Amino acid sequence: MVQFDNTEIAFKHKSTTDLKKAQFLFGVLASKPLVDIGKGLTNLAFALHLPIKPIIKATLFKQFVGGESIEECDKTAETLAKFGIGTILDYSVEGKSDEASFDAATEEILKTVERAHQKPYIPFAVFKVTGLCKFEILEKVNFNKPLSPEEQIAWEKAQARVDKICGLAYQYKCKVLIDAEETWIQETIDRLAEQMMKKYNREEAIIYNTTQMYRHDRLAYIKAQYEIAVKEGYKLGLKIVRGAYMEKEREYAAEHGLVDPIQPNKEASDRDFNAAVQFAIEHLDHMAICAGTHNEESCQRLVQLIEKHNIAHNDKRVYFAQLLGMSDNLSFNLSNAGFNVAKYVPYGPVSELMPYLFRRAEENTSVKGQTSRELSLIQKEIKRRKGKK
Repeated sequence: MVQFDNTEIAFKHKSTTDLKKAQFLFGVLASKPLVDIGKGLTNLAFALHLPIKPIIKATLFKQFVGGESIEECDKTAETLAKFGIGTILDYSVEGKSDEASFDAATEEILKTVERAHQKPYIPFAVFKVTGLCKFEILEKVNFNKPLSPEEQIAWEKAQARVDKICGLAYQYKCKVLIDAEETWIQETIDRLAEQMMKKYNREEAIIYNTTQMYRHDRLAYIKAQYEIAVKEGYKLGLKIVRGAYMEKEREYAAEHGLVDPIQPNKEASDRDFNAAVQFAIEHLDHMAICAGTHNEESCQRLVQLIEKHNIAHNDKRVYFAQLLGMSDNLSFNLSNAGFNVAKYVPYGPVSELMPYLFRRAEENTSVKGQTSRELSLIQKEIKRRKGKK
């Protein structure tokens, strides 16, 4: 058992001043009206070219982002490394849709692979396929719709970009996480990830696909992919998460007369997440996983499974992962107990990371208990430090 309420360990990397700033920030995030107002005012300020960047960098950016560039993330990555926590450099710029931007994003992701090769405390690189290809093309391929000659060329370029990233990762033995996205492009992403695993995961899991367990079909998908991997002689790499597009998924299914892909309730998502992790641990000879979760019970279950099956705490086939600025009680206490842990460390220009930051703000407002949990732990540690004086 890991004691996730040990705040001394959880916040050892933060000064009391930093904790008080985080306390204020999560206090604001606890109020949906304040978050909504803040989002509106921020968008207005950027539209009017007001000097709001320093405020953003001192608040949301400081809590949830590593910096504006890979170099600016170094300090965060080195701090995490002091406590045995890895960094996943996540170039989080979104919304681009032209070939020049896709090429630029590819070069940036290749730089994260290079940095991971240089720094042993960066165990993974990560990318979204929508950062390398137009959404509309991925959707057409998903539903086997014909592509125009121009779209066919663009699709071939996108596949080449994915292979270039995965090929460099294989060369450097740096693991790569391919993020999951909306169901109506996910089959395209799955096929790409499967091709890359088949090509590069012969000796060990280098390429990881992502499965969102709030989908009711993903547990069966994992088991089927395991059988294929065993039969065809490669390792199955998986990042297992609950998911991030639920409202969008249900709306899309309703609008298009499709079966709702989402689990009937949270309990079903939790059940399948835990079952997927258990399946992976029981078949670790042919699998490797990164469990991306902020759920304390799921982390504790995985700890128990690792110990039950006599797997070394630092076995590189099993990683825990959380987002920077959230759930430090999980990340730092797991690392302190010797488990492999990595933090997603987003980076990019302030103005271009606003969609990411707004999602983090809204997530903390909407996820039941997340903000109150963060706040209570921060307050507990501030109180503990006061008591020592």
